[in-house]
Amino acid sequence: MDYLSLIDRSKLHYKRSDVTPIFAEPAAFATLVDDMIAPFREAGVQRVAGTDALGFIVGTALALRLGVGFVPLRKGGKLPVKNERASFTDYTGNEKSLELRATPWPAGTRVLLVDEWIETGATAKAAVELIERAAGVVVGIAAIAFRRNEKTAPLWAKYHCHGVWPEQI
Repeated sequence: MDYLSLIDRSKLHYKRSDVTPIFAEPAAFATLVDDMIAPFREAGVQRVAGTDALGFIVGTALALRLGVGFVPLRKGGKLPVKNERASFTDYTGNEKSLELRATPWPAGTRVLLVDEWIETGATAKAAVELIERAAGVVVGIAAIAFRRNEKTAPLWAKYHCHGVWPEQI
């Protein structure tokens, strides 16, 4: 089953569509996971970090497929333990923050960052900041939709980035 055909494009909001129908179809979801991790299979990934909230679903699936642990990057104010926080302005212009549990892995851990949609890169940049502040090494950034534009260009230039949804959609 073609997972891209399952994306609901009926209510575009800030150029975004609803990818959640993919998760309800096991074969499509499995293919999505395989396509998202394909460029990172030989990267020595030791942890997958996913951003709140759909990055949790996709990231956990990728972590399971890779046989590594998953670490959530939570919305600000959600972690009930000592954490690091990074603030950013999201694609809607709202100020937000992400949190990462303090000392989530040993120094030098190779981390694959995963999200569902990266339009401006603001959330991903905050996530990278947290991963690197925690002495993690970002081996790549994967998303279902990862746009190439002037705002995401620094991520594409510095990290191994991968999106499975074609740019023209």
